[in-house]
Amino acid sequence: MKLRTQLLLVSSISIGIILLFLIFSYMRMFLSNETVYILTAVTVVSGIISLIAHSILTRPIQTSLLKITAKTKEIAKGNFKGEVPVTGPYEFQQLASNINTMNEQLEESFTRLKQAEASRRELVANISHDLRTPLASIQSFVEALQDGVVDETDTYERYLETIKLETNRISYLINDLFQLSELDSGSEMFEPEPYHIDSLIVETLQHLGIQLEEKQIEVEVSLSEKLPAVAVMPKKIKRVFVNLLQNAIRFSKNQSKIAIQTSCQNDSYLMIKISDEGQGVAKENQYHIFDRFFRVEKSRNPLHGGAGLGLSIAMSIVKMHGGEIGVESEINHGSTFWFTLPVYETDQE
Repeated sequence: MKLRTQLLLVSSISIGIILLFLIFSYMRMFLSNETVYILTAVTVVSGIISLIAHSILTRPIQTSLLKITAKTKEIAKGNFKGEVPVTGPYEFQQLASNINTMNEQLEESFTRLKQAEASRRELVANISHDLRTPLASIQSFVEALQDGVVDETDTYERYLETIKLETNRISYLINDLFQLSELDSGSEMFEPEPYHIDSLIVETLQHLGIQLEEKQIEVEVSLSEKLPAVAVMPKKIKRVFVNLLQNAIRFSKNQSKIAIQTSCQNDSYLMIKISDEGQGVAKENQYHIFDRFFRVEKSRNPLHGGAGLGLSIAMSIVKMHGGEIGVESEINHGSTFWFTLPVYETDQE
């Protein structure tokens, strides 16, 4: 039975009972028959008018329920577009508002699920590609060595060196994936300590010295006069700096220059900038450059970059420290990657 029918039925029964009692009371009173007839007629008409009023007043309730029911059916089918009109009695307005809120949350959840699924498929595809290429190379060189195709010592050593390089590529990819997994899970305790960024710059430049020498890149360092300590996990931030500097070296021309600059931001944050004179990044790619496995060079040729995880890892680490990271770039005019770190306050001790 529909709600409106049930309400009208209940209303009819209650009005009928009231009419019966009133008519019975009229008949027991010392009234003339004409008066009893008039009172009875008035009472019956009043009951009919009351029933009509109940029918009219319950119509908005029925309309609101029909609209809510129709929307919930659409939600059940996966259609989250549109909203339930907030009409009718107060309770039904509250119910419609709650359904609209639930609808928005469900739409956001399903959107995130779709994005996660798309990211998962892309992740699997990219990992498969980045693993398949070095594995195929290793397999072919190993088979050549096993078949005795290589007789010359120099060629033999070159094959072994290639196998070693491809093995290192796989190792770097697995380490990057493990690093991302740790950052996503939040399993590692965040325990910042005071650290001076100039020490980090020196260590990183020494670490990447060979790569800089191979491309004859000049490094220009410009530090703030008063360089405050930052509250960081040194190993994590060194990973950020290494990833950004490696990226600058990879896309810099031979005999070019890389500039490293620091500056204080409102005495609360320290900004570090790494600028190169490379090919630059197109505007449309700057919005995705920190996405996982995103690479400006779409062929995923290892000669033009890594697996596309370095910048994503850098962003995750910087955000974990409460800082920000970004890029400013123009085609054929180089790129400037920057990130901020919170200044260590002495009252934290």
